[in-house]
Amino acid sequence: MTTAGYVEFEFDLPEALLAKLVQVFDHLPEATLLSDVVNTIPEEQGVYQLFLQSEGKRDLVYIGKTDAEAGLRKRLSRHAEKIQQRMGLDPSLVFFKAVRVYVFTAVDLETQLISHYGGTKQVSWNGSGFGSNDPGVERDTTKFKPDHFETKFPIDIARPTTFPIATKGKAADVLRTLKRNLPYLIRFERKSKNSQIAHDDLEGTDVKLDPKKALTPESVIAQVIKQLPAGWHATLLPSHVIIYKNDDRKFPSGRLIAKS
Repeated sequence: MTTAGYVEFEFDLPEALLAKLVQVFDHLPEATLLSDVVNTIPEEQGVYQLFLQSEGKRDLVYIGKTDAEAGLRKRLSRHAEKIQQRMGLDPSLVFFKAVRVYVFTAVDLETQLISHYGGTKQVSWNGSGFGSNDPGVERDTTKFKPDHFETKFPIDIARPTTFPIATKGKAADVLRTLKRNLPYLIRFERKSKNSQIAHDDLEGTDVKLDPKKALTPESVIAQVIKQLPAGWHATLLPSHVIIYKNDDRKFPSGRLIAKS
């Protein structure tokens, strides 16, 4: 129906915002995903892209968004730490673009951007487990798929440490030094479920590290475990290390580091 002096107009905000955002991203140069660079990014709401350089070409591998708990700086910092000390992954070859978005909460820009750039088949780190944080105890017994980020780029515990480690002390203190300084998770048994104190064996056992052996995380953990009372084991998983006593669970994606 036609009415003089009247017309109906519907503005598609999500589509218009996506088109403009893609244009902004396409003209924005990448920056290296390193902590000193990421720390200059404001802690604001928005979306970001990660790129992996291979054979001289930078491929888009991940699209993410902020939330109420973490802005752009915190999100990118978390990713910058996660890509450290990984087998088959050079952190200097990972790049990012970040855009602050003022009109944000009502529009699912992350999903729209992933779809625009070809879905998870093209943006390969999305849906691969890359964006997850602490894997949680239930993930210890998970069988990681071949295309999972952790399977493709597992943590490397054979690298020499770059921070000081006391060669004598309580087992718990040595493990806490590793946990505090490494870019991946080391989880060890606590006194009780809700306690922040380590298991009595860890807090009460004095250990010595062999100065002739290389101080890699694997070597340090193995030496600590072998000096503990019977029943302890350390297991390497693609994303983290677990250290428990009398734990008879099966770890399909795990490798035993040492046992006491």
